[in-house]
Amino acid sequence: MKQPVAVILAGGQASRMGGGDKALLPLGGQSLLSRVIERIEPQVADVALNANGDPNRFSEYGLPVLPDSIAGYPGPLAGVLAGLDWAAEQGADAVVSVAADTPFFPCDLVPRLLMQAEGQDNPLVLAATKGDAQTRSKSKSGLIRHPTFGLWPVALRDDLRAALQEGLRKVVMWTEPHGGRECLFPSDGLDPFFNINTPEDLVRAEGLL
Repeated sequence: MKQPVAVILAGGQASRMGGGDKALLPLGGQSLLSRVIERIEPQVADVALNANGDPNRFSEYGLPVLPDSIAGYPGPLAGVLAGLDWAAEQGADAVVSVAADTPFFPCDLVPRLLMQAEGQDNPLVLAATKGDAQTRSKSKSGLIRHPTFGLWPVALRDDLRAALQEGLRKVVMWTEPHGGRECLFPSDGLDPFFNINTPEDLVRAEGLL
């Protein structure tokens, strides 16, 4: 498989943060987006940003800005689809998705996902961590899936487009029928997929730095 490209998902409405662009919030003297770019760029062949609205607000980052092609903010799968369409133009076989509000994700995210995809005709893997007994989003294997962090095959982009147009919104309802796998990441002491949804989360992230 060729080295994948990456799409940073920043197309949400950030309602719990009061709206606006979470990706541009400062954390330790850098924007969240800057921190995410620094982590993902060394792991992939190229990077694009999925965001809606005026793309010029991200001009300083020098990334292609990909809007959702499905109207109505249908969720992260729309951002994945935008990334897959862009990846097809680049001649890539797969896209790795990462969230713009998750600054501590693993520096070995991509090689681990690729290793877990070995043997798959269409590489489709979601990041996962172990959870406690109270976690409601566990998979059948007992792991917590992190659906904004995954490896996605360009070959299935039209299938994903059709599913979104038919109203599908939940990530695992698309990945499971296509043989999607889970890749377990260690989470002792710090959840590497801790994401910033509220002002309180931003304060906590400052402490984690």
